[in-house]
Amino acid sequence: MFFADKPYISEFFRTTVRDNPIPVVNTDMAKKLGLYRGTNLVSEEEAVEIFRNSDNPSVYTTSENSIGWISKHLAFSGLPGKIGLFKDKIKFRRLTESVFRKLFFREVRAGDLEEIRFEDLPLPFVIKPAVGFFSMGVYKVPTREEWVKTIGLIAEEIEQLKGLYPEEVLDTGSFIIEEYVEGEEFAVDAYYDSSGEAVILGILKHIFSSDDDVSDRVYITSKEIIEDNIEEFTDFAGKIGRLAGVKNFPVHIELRRDSSGALLPVEVNPMRFGAWCTTADISYLAYRFNPYLYYYSRKRPEWPRVLEGKEGKLYALIVLDNSTGTEGGRITSFDYDKLLSRFENPLELRKIDYREYPVFGFLLTETSVDNFVELERILDSDLKEFISTD
Repeated sequence: MFFADKPYISEFFRTTVRDNPIPVVNTDMAKKLGLYRGTNLVSEEEAVEIFRNSDNPSVYTTSENSIGWISKHLAFSGLPGKIGLFKDKIKFRRLTESVFRKLFFREVRAGDLEEIRFEDLPLPFVIKPAVGFFSMGVYKVPTREEWVKTIGLIAEEIEQLKGLYPEEVLDTGSFIIEEYVEGEEFAVDAYYDSSGEAVILGILKHIFSSDDDVSDRVYITSKEIIEDNIEEFTDFAGKIGRLAGVKNFPVHIELRRDSSGALLPVEVNPMRFGAWCTTADISYLAYRFNPYLYYYSRKRPEWPRVLEGKEGKLYALIVLDNSTGTEGGRITSFDYDKLLSRFENPLELRKIDYREYPVFGFLLTETSVDNFVELERILDSDLKEFISTD
C-alpha cells in the first residue's frame, strides 16, 4: 500500500496510482492532495488490517511525513523499528560500522554545541540533524573559525525550521558530527524484494559547485553513470539490507566513493525514493520505466534494453532551493520563463510555494553531454537574477 502526503505529489505519481490497482491509504492528508477519481483508496482501518494479515506487505510513502502515521498505527509490527534504523543517523552509523570503513561520528544535543572541544573533532567534518531531511541544517566545517560561524547559523536555522516538518522527518534537537568523506557522491533509488535482495531503480550523480558546497542543487543520470555503477551499487545496497533485515522495503541511498575507491554510506532514507517525487520521476522521463510500479509489482529494470539510444545524453534533476539570501515572504515573484530559457530541453518544471517552503521549484531536464555548461551555470547561481522583491 502507498501513502500520499505533504509536501508534494507529482502528476506522474497521481496517474500511476489511478491507472494501477495500488492501494492508497485514505488519510486526512491524502484527501487534500487531489488524487484522481478511480484511485484504489483504502480506509485507515483497512490499511491496518492489510498489514496485520500480511507478511511484509509492500509499503511506499511519497513523504517521510507519513512515518508518524506508521509509528502510531503499525506499532504492533516491526516496521517502525526498521524505519528507525535508517532515519536516525546515529543508529544507522552503529548498524553499518561493522561492514564499511570506520568513520568518526558523535551525537550532540543542540544546546551543547558550544561546549564541544573542537580539538577532538576531525577536520573537515559535517554536522547535520540526527533526524534530518533535504540538506536542512547540514554544514561542512573545515576550520575553527567556520565552526564558530556554523554554531550561529544552526541556531538561526532551528528557529526558521520550527514546525515546517514533523519531528519524525526533521528533529533539530540532536545533531550528528561525522567525518567528511572526500569523493564522488551518488543518490540511488532501490528496493529490497520479498527475499531481501536489492534491486536498483535509478542512479544519479550529485554534483557540487565547490568543495564547500553541501546543497542539493543538481543531480545527473546517464547511460554511462548507470552502466559504470549498477553492479557495485547493487552489492553495496545488498550489504545494508542484510544488516537491517528488511524485505519489501524501498530506500533512497546516498553514498560516496572515497579516494581509494571504497564505497561509504552517507545516509539511507527509508520507505521512499527521492523526496518530492523527484528521482523516481526523472528515471521515468529518462528511461521510460515506472519505478513506483516496478517496486509494487516486483519488477526489475532490464538495464541493457532501457539504456539503448541514450548515448550522449544527461538527465538532470535541479533543485531550485532558495539560496538568494532573501526570505520567501519578501519575494514577490520568481521568473520561471527566464529560468527555462537557459536550458536546451526542459522536460518538466514544478513550481513550489516558496513562501511556505524554502524552494522555488524543481526542474527536470535533458542536456547534451557537450552542453554541460548549462548545468554548471545553474549549479553556481544563487538564483538572485530570477527574483523580484518589494
